[in-house]
Amino acid sequence: MITRTLTSTVTFAHPFRLRGETREFPPGAYRVIAEEELMQSLSFEAFLRLSTHIEVSGRPGVVSQVEIAKEELERMVERDGALPQPPKEETS
Repeated sequence: MITRTLTSTVTFAHPFRLRGETREFPPGAYRVIAEEELMQSLSFEAFLRLSTHIEVSGRPGVVSQVEIAKEELERMVERDGALPQPPKEETS
């Protein structure tokens, strides 16, 4: 079995909640880790997503990975972008 790990960063502009978690997470950049497996029965290279995790902080210095469906993460990112942006401080 050939697997690969992909990492990316998603940035939320607004606080958000994860399914199954009681707490709200603050806006910011979060690391996303995806595990995929090579589908060897095909005549071309293709990978099947096995899992997706997002890294969150529980308390200072402690980072945990929470499993999340790829589609749920995509909806959260889309929803976050659709919300109004917080006011920016203007300088004169």
